[in-house]
Amino acid sequence: MTVKPDWLRVKAPQWERVGNVKEVLRDLALNTVCEEASCPNIGECFQAGTATFLIMGPACTRACPYCDIDFEKKPKPLDSTEPERLAEAVRRMKLNHVVITSVNRDDLSDGGASQFVKCIAAVRNLSPYTTIEVLIPDLCGNWNALQIILQAAPEVLNHNTETVSRLYRRVRPQGNYDRTLELLKRSRQIAPWTYTKSGIMVGLGETDAEIRQVMQDLRAVDCDILTIGQYLQPSQKHLQVNEFIHPEQFNAWKVFGEELGFLQVVASPLTRSSYHAEQVRELMERYPRNRVQT
Repeated sequence: MTVKPDWLRVKAPQWERVGNVKEVLRDLALNTVCEEASCPNIGECFQAGTATFLIMGPACTRACPYCDIDFEKKPKPLDSTEPERLAEAVRRMKLNHVVITSVNRDDLSDGGASQFVKCIAAVRNLSPYTTIEVLIPDLCGNWNALQIILQAAPEVLNHNTETVSRLYRRVRPQGNYDRTLELLKRSRQIAPWTYTKSGIMVGLGETDAEIRQVMQDLRAVDCDILTIGQYLQPSQKHLQVNEFIHPEQFNAWKVFGEELGFLQVVASPLTRSSYHAEQVRELMERYPRNRVQT
């Protein structure tokens, strides 16, 4: 078993602040990807009073071998009260920026697009000044469903690429590399006022050249924001870590990404899709776009 290097050690959080966030989540019966996916930054984010909300879950219809979200349970029918409960959590936590993600719901005809829209509307109703980022699945290539989400005008549309094309069959067997790029491309075409974002994880056997190719592919579809982080094995039944990448390499990718024209590149061993996501508000001030209300 590969031993984690020093740069992957996480400081113990102050549990008083963490407990406050947990109390809100339990009181409103909400799921977070922080908990369901065993994120290493959960202590830091909860201590800072933030969380990434996981809707339509926690059971997922896909079984990606890197992910710790449960796929063995049968997904439940959509909960009509979930959008209001999520919005109330945003209000109580006084979030300036909220990230809403979901499990894959391939059992639904729209992949859950309508639930995303309801959550966006509920947050806007209770917290009109909170910026909204949605981290969506690929919707099985249902571009009408994608348009439904974008018509709700989230400030950020995030969809993770996860890995290099060569490793997709092993890492993301029910996904499709070209479909992911197509989703991001269409998002910019449908809603040019929305910032597009994607993330990749490293340490699964990819090469530096392959990572740079993914970055070039994402810029070719005009992706604005990129996150790069180290893959960590959630349990013995998940994919093993092939290599722990040194922080200097992440810095090199960050520089390369900025040279390619990404508006923002967040790259470090502990970076995750929603890590310090609120920084996008600063990006919006530097690179403003007119949002079209629909």
